[in-house]
Amino acid sequence: MRLTPLKISEYKREGRKIAMLTVYDYAGARILDEAGIDVLLVGDSLGNVFQGKSTTLPVTLDEIIYHAEIVSRAVCNALVVVDLPFPYCQLGSSDAIRAAARIFKETEADAVKVEGGKNRASIIAALIDAGIPVMGHCGLLPQSVHQSGGFFIQRQRDNLLADVKAIEDAGAFAILLECVTSEIAKEATEILKVPTIGIGAGKDCDGQVLVFHDVFGYVPPENKRPPKHVRQYADLKTIITEAAKNYINDVHNANFIIK
Repeated sequence: MRLTPLKISEYKREGRKIAMLTVYDYAGARILDEAGIDVLLVGDSLGNVFQGKSTTLPVTLDEIIYHAEIVSRAVCNALVVVDLPFPYCQLGSSDAIRAAARIFKETEADAVKVEGGKNRASIIAALIDAGIPVMGHCGLLPQSVHQSGGFFIQRQRDNLLADVKAIEDAGAFAILLECVTSEIAKEATEILKVPTIGIGAGKDCDGQVLVFHDVFGYVPPENKRPPKHVRQYADLKTIITEAAKNYINDVHNANFIIK
């Protein structure tokens, strides 16, 4: 039976840390689910790591639904959260509800994730009122990269604490903190009743999330090193490259023998 948003919220009171990873395909989701991951995020980061685009902004609702349906079909135990892509929250509550409703009707997702602070609180409340669980997302906001001027560590303490409190009050069951100083993330974690899940936000959050391709080294050749906040647990790029070269050599040298 899958974990629920309510159970994830309870993990904070139980003192249990939350392990979360992004995933975009059936095989990856199945492997991570069987490994015991708590939360799987079908993130609009698929625009960067799966589609090779420079931002998450071009990812469409149809594309996020396509990947979410595949991932949800693979999962038996983990909570599946799906990013609400740009610009549905920016357009207001009605558009956000319609988009989230499509995600719920066309996939087996358990919750959506919404980027933004107090300016998204009313939209999050409307989604929850419509029966759609929401994970918040504060700090660095990839969907607002053009407005913010780029990707950098968030250091505005008062604004961030006001944002996370507004998101909690709106009813979010958890809040992702992206690229926030460890001191601010720790303070936010201490004042909130719902769990925080950090990415580049230090060790004191209630959980951690990383991008699948970063954590397993499954990246294109031009990506020579992972982002500073990433702890890489495998080097699939090297393993796959070496295996591919061995296969190519065997075929070219007429040495392709099934043992």
